[in-house]
Amino acid sequence: MISGADELEGAFAAMEKNRPDAVILQPSLGLKNPTALALKYRIPAISIMREFTQEGGLMSYSPSNPDIYRRTAAFVNKILKGAKPAELPVEQPTKFEVVINLKTANALGLTIPQSLLLRADELIE
Repeated sequence: MISGADELEGAFAAMEKNRPDAVILQPSLGLKNPTALALKYRIPAISIMREFTQEGGLMSYSPSNPDIYRRTAAFVNKILKGAKPAELPVEQPTKFEVVINLKTANALGLTIPQSLLLRADELIE
């Protein structure tokens, strides 16, 4: 575990020796540097941000942003019509998206199972 983006290079260098099957990268570390390091050290990396996969990460699994925005708009509408925010129910995301970067999978020499490819919401080729 690391506490900041400045520790990433050392962490990836250490992982190269122990070869994990994959790593989960937190959004607070940024997008470009962790993605580049994962490719440099040939370690499959996933994150919760679709943008991570668009930058070259292997895969992301996250709540659907358009769905969250629609639900947010519904809450704003209720509040503007007089509802008290404290009385509105808490909601959890119900729609999730899987994005897979096939270019990265190929660069890492990985074969993504067909069953996962069929379930993906977006494939980056």
